Amino acid sequence: MKRYPRDMQGYGATPPDAQWPGGARIAVQIVVNFEEGGENCILHGDPASEAFLSEIVGAAAWPGQRHWNMESIYEYGARAGFWRLHRLFTGRGIPVTVFGVATALARAPAQLEAMQEAGWEIASHGLKWIEHKDMPEEEERAQIRAAIRLHAEVTGAPPRGWYTGRCSVNTLRLAAEEGAFDYIADSYADDLPYRVRVADRDQLIVPYTLDANDMRFATPQGFNAGDQFFAYLRDSFDALYAEGAAGRPKMLSIGLHCRLAGRPGRIMALQRFLDHALAHDDVWFARRIDIAEHWQATHPAPARATRPSEMDRAAFVAAFGGVFEHSPWIADRAHALELGPAHDSAAGVHNALARVFRSASPKERLGVLTAHPDLAGKLAAARRLTAESTAEQASAGLDALTDTERASFERLNTAYVEKFGFPFIIAVRDHDKTSILAAFERRIANDRETEFAEACRQVERIARLRLSEKLPE
Repeated sequence: MKRYPRDMQGYGATPPDAQWPGGARIAVQIVVNFEEGGENCILHGDPASEAFLSEIVGAAAWPGQRHWNMESIYEYGARAGFWRLHRLFTGRGIPVTVFGVATALARAPAQLEAMQEAGWEIASHGLKWIEHKDMPEEEERAQIRAAIRLHAEVTGAPPRGWYTGRCSVNTLRLAAEEGAFDYIADSYADDLPYRVRVADRDQLIVPYTLDANDMRFATPQGFNAGDQFFAYLRDSFDALYAEGAAGRPKMLSIGLHCRLAGRPGRIMALQRFLDHALAHDDVWFARRIDIAEHWQATHPAPARATRPSEMDRAAFVAAFGGVFEHSPWIADRAHALELGPAHDSAAGVHNALARVFRSASPKERLGVLTAHPDLAGKLAAARRLTAESTAEQASAGLDALTDTERASFERLNTAYVEKFGFPFIIAVRDHDKTSILAAFERRIANDRETEFAEACRQVERIARLRLSEKLPE
């Protein structure tokens, strides 16, 4: 048995209605990353200087040395860039979430006071702005705890949101286990909040962004000028605003860094975007915690139920062994496939079951076909059909035939079985009596190979319809 932990399904084709406050068509969420003073630096006890997200093209870490140019670039963010962003957002009354590195906040009391006076949310951005991918799990857990403790000391309250950024494969799980956060933002997987199961809790994720993000000013093939940044933010806003107008409202996250967007040559692009967004009606500018609180109230976590990918073999077969008529071996084999969150739906379980059916031997597939009852045949008359078959035949009116209709079905059933060696199979929920009889008359003229393939397709269709009554789509 293999299980695939990544969720490639998400909300699928029908995401929930966000129901943003006031009927807003879009939620716009601005993040200011405050990392300056928390970056790699031997003054901070790190083995080398910082090399990430700066104006220095191709920067490399300097082991055991201070990098004066790099340090001064980060200092610009705290000394000048922060205040430029602060004036822009407070001047327009736009709420902001700060992703604050705890050690950076501790080294910037004036900026911290300004954030709090403006009513900005301050979420945790970890203890230090460093790479975590190779960090041992227990060390990362200890850093998360230390970040929460220091954050509470310098801000007066523990953080309600978390974003590491340069995270490890363990980060989300550790943060969920350690922090009891209202939300975690270490995901780029959706345009809406969603939940993931971590241990015994359903952790709310309010996903972040790396594309509508000024970090692309410091990456290859990123933004080279402010007009590119403005155009990208404008187009992102316009696309999501149109989706909201069509009844599918989403959220737009915008990521900023004091040392990047806070530069004079970039701030004007951000100002033009804000003017563009503010010119539209039904736009909700929100802090990330506001979005989390709204989502919890509007879309509370559903009651926990065992998901198909989490079932043991016996439970899986008990639940789905009858989906393919009298053929529990299909569910038994499907349980051993690489199942994951994408299979916790009608479409997902059907795909797993159909894979087994399609890869079975011709003899095994024939056994599935012959397990099906005749339509309106002797088993139906004797009331010996499965509950599923009884309901299905009744849905097409096959339990209320006239004498003439019954005679037609008996004639066709006999002729069909004599020719093909298995009963006529059709997904009756897709039809009524008239169209079923028409299909019967048409398909009995097929050759056996063609009809065998068609009967198998109908078996899969019946299974899909049955699953739609058992599982969410």
